[in-house]
Amino acid sequence: MMSFTKTASRLFAGLATLSLSALALAGCAPSSTTTAGTGSIDPATTKGTVRILMEDVPDSDIVASLIPEFKKVYANVDVQIEKLPYDQMKDKLVASFQAPEPAYDLIVVDNSWVSDFVAAGFISPMDDRIDAVADYDAADFFTSLTNITKVDGVRYGVPFYNYALGYIYNTDMVSPADVPTSLDGLVSLSASLTTPDRAGLAMQPQTGYKIMEEWTNFLYAAGGSIYGADGKANLNTPEAKAALEAYIELYNNSAPKDSLNWAFDDAFRSVSSGGSAAMVSYNWNLAALNQPDSGPYAGKFKLAVMPGGKSALGSWTWALPTNSAAPDAAWAFAAWLTSKPVDVQRVVLGGAAIRQSTMTDPTVLSEGFGADYYQAVTEILANAAPLTEGLMGDEMITAVGEALNAAVSGTMTVDEALSTANDAINTIQSR
Repeated sequence: MMSFTKTASRLFAGLATLSLSALALAGCAPSSTTTAGTGSIDPATTKGTVRILMEDVPDSDIVASLIPEFKKVYANVDVQIEKLPYDQMKDKLVASFQAPEPAYDLIVVDNSWVSDFVAAGFISPMDDRIDAVADYDAADFFTSLTNITKVDGVRYGVPFYNYALGYIYNTDMVSPADVPTSLDGLVSLSASLTTPDRAGLAMQPQTGYKIMEEWTNFLYAAGGSIYGADGKANLNTPEAKAALEAYIELYNNSAPKDSLNWAFDDAFRSVSSGGSAAMVSYNWNLAALNQPDSGPYAGKFKLAVMPGGKSALGSWTWALPTNSAAPDAAWAFAAWLTSKPVDVQRVVLGGAAIRQSTMTDPTVLSEGFGADYYQAVTEILANAAPLTEGLMGDEMITAVGEALNAAVSGTMTVDEALSTANDAINTIQSR
C-alpha cells in the first residue's frame, strides 16, 4: 500500500477539519466516559508513555484529535505521535526494533510488511490481549482485514485502516445503471465515454507499486489470482493474460494521453476536473472527490464494487513491537481507538472502515458520507484480497509492477511480461 499523495492529503485535511467541527456541533464527540476496549486493562492503574510512528497524512491527524478523549479514560497514559512520509517509515521502524532503547511502543504496519516483521521477531502475538478485552468483539472487524493481521493463524495486530479499491465514477457522465459488472463491460463502457476532451478511465500505470495495485483488480475481474492453490505464482494463466490485454486496451483507447507514468495524484486531478469520467481507486477517495472545493463536479461522484465483485486490498494494522517499553499502555490505546464506539467517531471524522457494525451505525449514516457509500464499502471489503502474501512483499510488488508497465509501454509482450512477473514472484517469495 502506497502512501497518500499531497493532493489527497490536502483534500482530506480539509475534510477532517469540517467533519470534526460538524461532529462537535452535533453533540457527537467521542464519549469521555466510554471504557470500551478496556476489558482486563484497568484504566486506573495503566500508566506510561506510548510513542507511535505513523504516516504523515490526515489519518494520523484524526487519531491525534482523539487523544484528549482517550486521556479522559486513561489519565495516566500519555500518547506521542511521530509522523513520517511513507517511504521513510520502514527503515525507521527496523532501526527501532534493533536498537538497545526502542523509539516506538506502538506502530502501524503495512500489509506487505507483516510477514517480514513476524519472521524477524519484531512484533508480538496479540491473541491473548485481544481475547482478554471485554465487549471488544474482534469478530466485528472485516474478515479480509483480520486475515492480513495473521501469520500461521496467529493475530499480530488489529486493523486500523483499509485501502480497498473500487470503481469511482462521475454521475454526470456515467449512469448508475450502466456501471460495469464485468471486465469486458469496463472496457466497452470506458471506450464509449472517451471523447477528444475526456478520457473514459483515469489510469495509474506508473511502474512498480501503482500499476500492480491497479491491475490486480483487473486480474480478479478476469477470474484470476496472484497465487495458486499451491502458494506459487499464478500469472502464467489465460485469466492473467486476459486481464493484462484488457488493461493495455483501456490504456491505449480510453485513458488520458501520455499517462504512462501517472500515479494517484494525476488520476485524481483528471477525475476531479472532469478530464476523466471514472477511476479505479481507494474507496475513501469518494469523500475527497465530493468535498465542495475539489472541483466542478464535487458531489457528483459515486462508488461501486469493482467489475467481477472482487477488489485488491491494502491495509494498516496496529501492532506491538516486541521491544515496546510500554506494551500495556500501548495496547490500551490501540484497543480503545479500535473499539466499537470510538471507531464510529473515527469513521465519521473521515477514517476508513475496519468494523462491519460501523457501516450501519446511525451516527455514521447521518453524519458520514451517505448510506450508498457505506453499503458499497461493505460489499468491497466482504470480497477483497491483498496484493501479496508471505515474505518480501514490497520487493515482489515492485518487480511485478515493473513487468506490467513494460507490457503497457510495449517493451515487453504480454506473454513476456507475465512470465517475467511469475518468475519474479517465485524467486523473491520462494516458499
